[in-house]
Amino acid sequence: MKYDVYGIGNALVDIEFEVDNDFLKQHQIEKGLMTLVDEQRQIELIKALDKHMKKKQSGGSAANTMIAASQFGADCFYTCKVANDDWGDFYVKDLISAGVDTNLTLRPRHSGLTGRCLVMVTKDADRTMNTFLGITTELSQDELVENALENSHWLYIEGYLVANPTSQKTMVTAKQLADKSQVRTALTFSDPNMVKYFREGLAEVIGASVDLLFCNEDEALTYTQTNTIIEARESLKQEAKTFVITQGRNGAMIFDGDTFIDIEPYQVEAVDTNGAGDMFAGVFLYGITHGHSYAQAGKLASLASSKVVAQFGPRLKWHQAKEILNTLFENP
Repeated sequence: MKYDVYGIGNALVDIEFEVDNDFLKQHQIEKGLMTLVDEQRQIELIKALDKHMKKKQSGGSAANTMIAASQFGADCFYTCKVANDDWGDFYVKDLISAGVDTNLTLRPRHSGLTGRCLVMVTKDADRTMNTFLGITTELSQDELVENALENSHWLYIEGYLVANPTSQKTMVTAKQLADKSQVRTALTFSDPNMVKYFREGLAEVIGASVDLLFCNEDEALTYTQTNTIIEARESLKQEAKTFVITQGRNGAMIFDGDTFIDIEPYQVEAVDTNGAGDMFAGVFLYGITHGHSYAQAGKLASLASSKVVAQFGPRLKWHQAKEILNTLFENP
């Protein structure tokens, strides 16, 4: 089978909660960022959050992106690692039901603890994540399915993997395999903290360059060590052949290899920004693998992202994806 996108990233069961700023202060949680925690700390938080839960589903940044691309019509494969525990069983079942093929069905799973991400959403629609990675820290070259990767149009790599030495090596290996097979590589920086603390590791993954880079304004400025977005976007030309800089309420800026394209935002009442960047990347990848220009793909991705921030959780329902596609075709 030929895949449109082969993704690689952390496998985390996302558990979403609605909280207020007082809760974050009371439990000394840094607002608006992803923070890695140990199992004991996460158990304490789960107990404190018991009555605040909204939903749970298979996640991890790149998993959300693969699911988004799949919902819109892309054929996707996702490499990740979960344990043979109840959380792992839930993860595999949920990922498959979302239409994504995975290495998890090809080989026995190991003993351990499946990773979990507590997503705490405040009334300003900001999302704060506390993540216990569990067995996903052991994601290695052994999880790569070379035949699936070699038979894909794009490789999509999650920046969060750079925080772990073993996973970072796997990122590099995956890109090398893609380059060897003339599979184009897309990378997302994932989070400002990944760029701030693991810039050298990301640079090693990028190598000479990547074909497509996804980042937001903060990540672009931090990685390029510049002061303005104009400076940052010029610097990024040295890192990526094409790139997307998401700008929240201001839409997005796309470089298609020749020119810059401004993508207008869709004004909505934001409820939960969790997964907006993942949704943008997934729908954009669907677009460029299905005959759409970078401008068309950006418009489609912007609309999809506006829909996902207007509800809880990082996913759309299947009928919403169809409605968004219809909108694009009616207003090309």
